[in-house]
Amino acid sequence: MAKDRNRVCPVELASGLDGKLRRFLQNPHKILAPYLRKGMTALDLGCGPGFFSIEMAEMIGDSGRVIAADLQDGMLELLRGKIRGTLLETRIKTVRCDKDKINVTDTVDFILTFYMVHEVPDKNSFFAQLYHILRENGELLLVEPKLFHVSRKEFELTLQLAEKCGFQRHAAPPLALSWTAILRKAGTGRSNSN
Repeated sequence: MAKDRNRVCPVELASGLDGKLRRFLQNPHKILAPYLRKGMTALDLGCGPGFFSIEMAEMIGDSGRVIAADLQDGMLELLRGKIRGTLLETRIKTVRCDKDKINVTDTVDFILTFYMVHEVPDKNSFFAQLYHILRENGELLLVEPKLFHVSRKEFELTLQLAEKCGFQRHAAPPLALSWTAILRKAGTGRSNSN
């Protein structure tokens, strides 16, 4: 059971990650609006076919950039196909991750990890890599699925691992059927006003 729960969504099921029902339940603009501003560099980690990446690229504008990273070339190719020949093609850079390395060297202002951290085998290394590339005052929005995937206890353990890597946790707006948290670098001087 645990193996299936931690399995990466196959490319063959990518259309289920992009549907109208998902857009209704998990509207990218509503979820990301509090965190993204024009000119930012944002990382969509585990981007799949680009459900969030495309909206992120529209929100950060011409002077911003989105790094869309995924383990699977097939997912990245689906995203590249959606943006090919559009203005978003210049704003979105795709990066193929390895199982133990995210392969992102750019410094970023914002990181989205949506329904993917439970799939990561070495969360200590994962959070250490994210901490290294996140700018001071940058934020990481961590969202994990509740039903049949991540228990409250597992989510708490994930947050504790992030804290050991230097992140401070902050409350994030609730999202249906999901656990949410904002992670910031310790010592950034940002107050916990959430």
